[in-house]
Amino acid sequence: MNKNKGIFSLVGFLLAGIGFSAIVLDLVGAKLSFLVWIDQWGALLGFLIKLVLILAGIVIVYLARSDFSGEGEI
Repeated sequence: MNKNKGIFSLVGFLLAGIGFSAIVLDLVGAKLSFLVWIDQWGALLGFLIKLVLILAGIVIVYLARSDFSGEGEI
């Protein structure tokens, strides 16, 4: 997992950033063109999917940066 730590962190930050950008742009009336299909199911479901993008990104970054070897400090 150590060799892929940077890749997973990048993917997590991208997911969180895209989700956050989509929500902010939606507040001002703009949309990211590749996420327009999400809002076709309704505004609430689109908002929830964008929140899931943010949360999934944060979880991926957290897991990528965690040390599961058990050799860390207490």
